[in-house]
Amino acid sequence: MSFSERRNTTRWIIISISFLIISLILWNTYIFFQVFKNEERLKMNLLANAQKALVNADENTDLDLPLEILNNNHSVPVILTMYGDKIISSVNVPEKIMADNEKSLSYLSNLKRENDPIVIEYAPGKFQKLYYGNSELINKLKYYPIALLLIIFLFGALIYNFYKSTKMATQNKLWAGMAKETAHQIGTPLSSLIGWVEILKTEEIDPSITLEIVKDIDRLQTITDRFSKIGSIPALEVHDIVAETLNSYEYLQSRFSKQVTFSYDAPKEPVLAMINPTLHSWTIENLVKNAIDAMKGKGTLDLHIEQDAHHVKINIQDSGTGILKKQFKTIFEPGFTTKKRGWGLGLSLTKRIVEEYHRGKIKVLHSEIGKGTTFQISLNKKEQ
Repeated sequence: MSFSERRNTTRWIIISISFLIISLILWNTYIFFQVFKNEERLKMNLLANAQKALVNADENTDLDLPLEILNNNHSVPVILTMYGDKIISSVNVPEKIMADNEKSLSYLSNLKRENDPIVIEYAPGKFQKLYYGNSELINKLKYYPIALLLIIFLFGALIYNFYKSTKMATQNKLWAGMAKETAHQIGTPLSSLIGWVEILKTEEIDPSITLEIVKDIDRLQTITDRFSKIGSIPALEVHDIVAETLNSYEYLQSRFSKQVTFSYDAPKEPVLAMINPTLHSWTIENLVKNAIDAMKGKGTLDLHIEQDAHHVKINIQDSGTGILKKQFKTIFEPGFTTKKRGWGLGLSLTKRIVEEYHRGKIKVLHSEIGKGTTFQISLNKKEQ
């Protein structure tokens, strides 16, 4: 058994034991509740017998014990009735309720729902009914399981949040470490390639060949720079978001099939925002490549930049296969992909750049199966 499997087994054992303990606590609470209910019922039976003794008393009856029983009830609300619902006395019921006939009958209805009445036959064929409610202790005990479940829920939410935060922190450290290591590994042969190109330039070789090699080296340097910045906290600077976006968009436009129709609409004036240009270009590249993949290399790709008082919004719309509504959030999770070949990291990386580094938002603005998808990036404007 691997370490991760043992850890998962341990976690489930702890969860099972916790669930068992909670179940035992709730069951014992229920038992206590029933015991207290039965004890109150016995107490009310004694009170009913005392009431019967008081009604049937004559000059020779010792009333000390019945009166002591009747006077020792300080917690249980009691209403005594006869001839149906005619109230003849009450104990531990607020006077303002008993002074109002409608309120007293309503209060009596509540007592009927809480407990069955005790019938007092004080003479053959003559009856009184004793209605009683739950004491304050019973009412508190009744809500105790709810309070316990609420505490358990909050504790569980706290544990889940801590676990999730710890897991995300671990993933972020791993992500940053891999990115830095990737940048370092690419940088070593890249430096060597730059040296070899300089040597080739001194030889009698077609300059167009070395020019293409230089372009590829520049591209590798850009990739290295991206991984270097994604592996640490990048510096943000004020840039024209319109110019930076269109530069990346036009660069990609020149390198994709003519079967993709590119178009864009953007403000004529500069729109300033705090970004890292290298990472922003990576964001645009990921979204454009994702859109072209969704269209299978053929269709229409529109980029529209708009702004309001505080935000600049970049909409990238394709005419591809579309996304199911239930996948609007999951597509940004690491490893999620609908492609046969792919790591499922492009959109996750894009979300990380936009939301964690550029402090913006990214979402699926609209999507319809068979008609296409629109992604929207929203960034905070920098006041000019």
